[in-house]
Amino acid sequence: MFLLDSDFLPVTDSSHVSTARRAVIDFARRADIPDAQAEKAALIATELGTNLVKHATGGELLLQAVRHEADLRALHLIAVDRGPGMSNLRECLNDGYSTAGSPGTGLGAIRRLSDDFDVYSQPGRGTVVWSRLWSRSPPPMPGVTMDIGAVSRPKRGEAICGDHWSVIDQQGRWQFLVADGLGHGPQASEASMQAARIFDNARNRELPELLNAIHAGLRSTRGAAVSIADIEAGRQLIRYVGVGNVAGEVVSSSGMRSMVSLNGTAGVEVRKISEFTYPWPEDAVLVLHSDGLSSRWNIDHYPGLVSRHPTVIAGVLYRDHDRGYDDVTVLAVKQVSA
Repeated sequence: MFLLDSDFLPVTDSSHVSTARRAVIDFARRADIPDAQAEKAALIATELGTNLVKHATGGELLLQAVRHEADLRALHLIAVDRGPGMSNLRECLNDGYSTAGSPGTGLGAIRRLSDDFDVYSQPGRGTVVWSRLWSRSPPPMPGVTMDIGAVSRPKRGEAICGDHWSVIDQQGRWQFLVADGLGHGPQASEASMQAARIFDNARNRELPELLNAIHAGLRSTRGAAVSIADIEAGRQLIRYVGVGNVAGEVVSSSGMRSMVSLNGTAGVEVRKISEFTYPWPEDAVLVLHSDGLSSRWNIDHYPGLVSRHPTVIAGVLYRDHDRGYDDVTVLAVKQVSA
């Protein structure tokens, strides 16, 4: 599972809504999303954009195409705003409810059109709405599995993101990578994508060996900060290796725990690679992020957020803690029982 493509559309006035609709159709077709799903995505984008203009005085629409299997792709639409938020979210999801004199079908319509949907809102702080459409019906996932969500975007003003993320699902064992290429732009992207390619092609390796392979494989690039986490179903443990300033946090009912990344840059200089092990409670959320996200976030400031889909968690953290002067990636993971 990895990011194929992404785009970020400002929606601050009504003219941007039709622009977003057209952009979403083009984006979906580039990602090989079937036409029927692309048309649904256009309707969802229209509703999301209209809500951003009417209720939040503008915001941002994030588009992401994610590959899960050879012929299975997902299109994500994430609306992010810092508007007044909703104190009555349950009522806002009902058709006919409106605070702006409109028909009141926005959130209800988005939920119906989406294959998967979630929303988080705080009065006075804003709202994040997430919609996912599949290229085809995904296979059933029996037993314990992982819900995974991410936001990854380039430094503002840049077209190419120097970060990359990837996930390997090995039927009960999951590995997660976030790589932050040194600097930003095409050369940073080349380094982080090379890290992801090595990661994707090196299954069943132990974490120190895998990180060492990435370090060797990035010698011809400018290098990257890299973190890799490994979770195995039923063990209630998370294993972790990291070099550089890509951060890892385990959030659970017992609090937040930072994971240790050692000094260095994969492909340039790594003096030591050490694996660390941490508890992985059933209610835990894993958050890996590049240093484009401030490390000063605290999940306690967001009541109920850990119960939302990881894409929404990533979207909220991105909205409130993006430093604004670097590439930023946030990957969030939760364990679920099918």
